[in-house]
Amino acid sequence: MITYTTLKDRPRDFLSATGLTHDEFLRLLPAFEAAYTACYPREQTWHGKARRRKVGGGAKGLLAQREDKLLFILVYEKTNPLQTMQGLHFGLSQPQTHFWIHRLLPVLRQALVRLKMAPE
Repeated sequence: MITYTTLKDRPRDFLSATGLTHDEFLRLLPAFEAAYTACYPREQTWHGKARRRKVGGGAKGLLAQREDKLLFILVYEKTNPLQTMQGLHFGLSQPQTHFWIHRLLPVLRQALVRLKMAPE
């Protein structure tokens, strides 16, 4: 299974999987996290409704870490695999993979726009 933890110390594999060096990934990560928070505020549920319980309850998903979310969508964009294959690499079912792709693509786009607008 592919995770950020397993790839971060393997520069060639990291570049092959994502198209980015580890340093480039780390520069993109804060913009990705900000875009994710803007798209999906913590005070709302996944469906956009007001949260009635505290954040953090329930089962922890396989893409719980922000690094794993960014890695997942970058690998998808670089390699463009079938959703079933992407899911096999990340330990997800095809429906879960479909969900995450459609949840994270707008976040990645927004993060890249933020980076482009950010001063060097």
